[in-house]
Amino acid sequence: MNIHEYQAKALLKGFGAPVAAGVPIFSADEAETAARSLPGPLWVVKSQIHAGGRGKGRFKEASAGDKGGVRLARSVDEVVGFAREMLGATLVTKQTGPAGKQVNRLYIEDGADIARELYCSLLVDRAVGRIAFVVSTEGGMDIETVAHDTPEKIVTVAIDPEAGVTSADVAAIVAALKLEGAAVKDAETLFPLLYRAFVDKDMSLLEINPLIVLKDGHLRLLDAKVSFDGNALFRHPDVEALRDLTEEDEKEIEAHKHDLAYVALSGNIGCMVNGAGLAMATMDIIKLYGAEPANFLDVGGGASREKVTAAFKIITADPAVKGILINIFGGIMKCDVIAEGVIAAVREVGLKVPLVVRLEGTNVALGKKIIADSGLDVIAADDLDDAARKIVAAVKGA
Repeated sequence: MNIHEYQAKALLKGFGAPVAAGVPIFSADEAETAARSLPGPLWVVKSQIHAGGRGKGRFKEASAGDKGGVRLARSVDEVVGFAREMLGATLVTKQTGPAGKQVNRLYIEDGADIARELYCSLLVDRAVGRIAFVVSTEGGMDIETVAHDTPEKIVTVAIDPEAGVTSADVAAIVAALKLEGAAVKDAETLFPLLYRAFVDKDMSLLEINPLIVLKDGHLRLLDAKVSFDGNALFRHPDVEALRDLTEEDEKEIEAHKHDLAYVALSGNIGCMVNGAGLAMATMDIIKLYGAEPANFLDVGGGASREKVTAAFKIITADPAVKGILINIFGGIMKCDVIAEGVIAAVREVGLKVPLVVRLEGTNVALGKKIIADSGLDVIAADDLDDAARKIVAAVKGA
C-alpha cells in the first residue's frame, strides 16, 4: 500500500524526522489560508499522486500550464493561482504512463535554502536477507539516470537485524554521503529513526529523494515516498486509514475485498491462476507467444467457488481483455471447484471473449467433465504451452 508524500512526512515526523512545515489542501479555496499559515516567503506547491517524477511531469490540460507537478511560489497569490491550475488536472509522469493521474490534493510546503541534494532509501535487500540503506550523493529528480550511468555513486549499507543501526553503520552512510559538520550530528539521530520507522510500520520501501543539507548545515527530508507490506496492514489500522482509494485501480480494490492477489497490467489476455509462481510463468509464456497479459491474478491454494466466481468477474470487467486463460494446477485447490466457479460466473455475466482452460491435478477428470457438460464455448488445453498457444491464437484471430 502506498501513501501520499504529506502523509509519509507526518508519519516520519512522529518518529522525530526533520521535515518542513506544510499543509495538505483538497480545494483551491483552501490555498490562501494554507499559504498564510506558513512562514514564506517561498512556498512549494506539490501535486499529491502515487507516482514519482512529479517535478518533471506535465499536465494534459493547457490551462494547467507546463510548469510541472511541483512548483515554487513567491507570493500567496501565486500559490492560489497554481492551486487553481493544478487541482483537477491530469498529471503525466514517467511512472503514470500516458493516461496520467488526476490531481485531487496538493501539499503546500514551506520553502528551503538548499545547499546539497542527496538520495536515501531503505528497502529489503533480498540478496542478503536484510533491510538496507541505499544512499547516494547524487540526489534529486535524475536518480534513475545516476543508477544507470554511474552505479558506483550508489552505496548500499545492509543492517544486522539483531544489532540495528550501529555507529559503524551511521559512519558508513555519512562517509558515502560525504556529510560534514552539523549534518553528521543529525545523521546520528536520523538514520536510526528511519530504520525504526521502517521496521515498526512494516514498510516495504522508504525513499527520501532528496534528502537535503540546508545552508545552515542541517539535514531535512524534502520528499518522502513510503510503501507498506499489504500483508501486515492488519497490525496497523492507523496506516490503513491513510489509504487513498482514488489512486488505486477499481479492479484491484474489488480483488482486495475477496482476498485475491490481483494486479492490473496493460495487456489484453486475462489470467486466472493458482499460485504466484505459476501465475508468473503463465504471464511469461503469454509474452513468449507474442501477446501481453492483462493482469496478474492468483486465486490462492484454497479458493472457494465464490472466490473463483469473483475473480472471473473482475477479469471480465476489464474492457481491455480480449481473451481469458485459466491455468490451474490442483493441489489443495481442486479442479472441480474451479470449474464450478467459472461456470457460475459465465452464466451470471456471460462470455463475450475466447476462454481457454487448462486443468491438471486434484479432481482434474471431474473438473473437465463439469466444463464439458456445461455447454459453454470453452477451448480445452492439455498443458501450459498448449494453453498459451491457443489463447494467443484465439485473440489474434478474433
